Amino acid sequence: MVDSASHPPHQGPPAVAAPYLRPTSIAAALQHLADGPRLIVAGCTDVLPAHVGKMVVEPVLDLTRIRDARGIREESDHWRIGALTTWRDIAEAALPPAFHALQSAARQIGGVQIQNAGTLGGNLCNASPAADGVPALLILDAEVELCALTGTRRLALAEFILGNRQTALRTDEILTAIRVPKTACGGRATFLKLGARAYQVISIVMVAARLEVAADGSVAAAAIAVGACSPVACRLPALEAALIGTPCAGDRLRAIVRPEHLHPLAPITDVRASADYRREAALTLVRRALSSFGTGAP
Repeated sequence: MVDSASHPPHQGPPAVAAPYLRPTSIAAALQHLADGPRLIVAGCTDVLPAHVGKMVVEPVLDLTRIRDARGIREESDHWRIGALTTWRDIAEAALPPAFHALQSAARQIGGVQIQNAGTLGGNLCNASPAADGVPALLILDAEVELCALTGTRRLALAEFILGNRQTALRTDEILTAIRVPKTACGGRATFLKLGARAYQVISIVMVAARLEVAADGSVAAAAIAVGACSPVACRLPALEAALIGTPCAGDRLRAIVRPEHLHPLAPITDVRASADYRREAALTLVRRALSSFGTGAP
């Protein structure tokens, strides 16, 4: 016998699936967006888990048919990555060594199915503190291209992600591309990730590092970023400055790193790790990342 108190009769009209729009151009997508708020989707690798057991009630704007927003191309002064470019696209692209951290992150995100569907733009707009793509783009001084019917603006990635699941994207805007200036494409890069297992795991800590080496073998420029240890992944400017002029040998680079260099981080305690563990793990991963430059590994 079913307890009617725990299964009250349905009241009101039945739930109706939300309108689903799938434009083929940015212009058409922006026009739909101007007509009212939409749930913007692409690979849906973050959207689907958030709607398990729930009906999508917001009107859906699916961008996956917009071919102009996918792909990687070299311009005169920057590299342009379409927001709909998938992780598999990135992993398999012919890119300079400075992009190796981003490509390594792409190979470690989820499984093959996720890499085939998930997009770089979606990773940024989801704005998870554990988004693997963010540190690798921060060391490339990346900026995002945001389009609206009123015009296009560009914003540094560090200014676009404001906090946990928070971005500077306006309600009438779509993220259409990520731009990497060629001034930040020198040297080579590496990416290290710590999780409960090697693959298909949310990061506990991740580190991306890029070094440029001078003719005398010393560090000419450095960019280091840590993710999953603060509401937004961040660079370590004090460490970057301390590395300049250091011989590019693994033990010498590793010895430069001090706990105080991680001052910008603000790790939390959650189900994956304690704040203290995250801070200690970040210190270890930064040292390991820098040590790898002395071996020619990145």
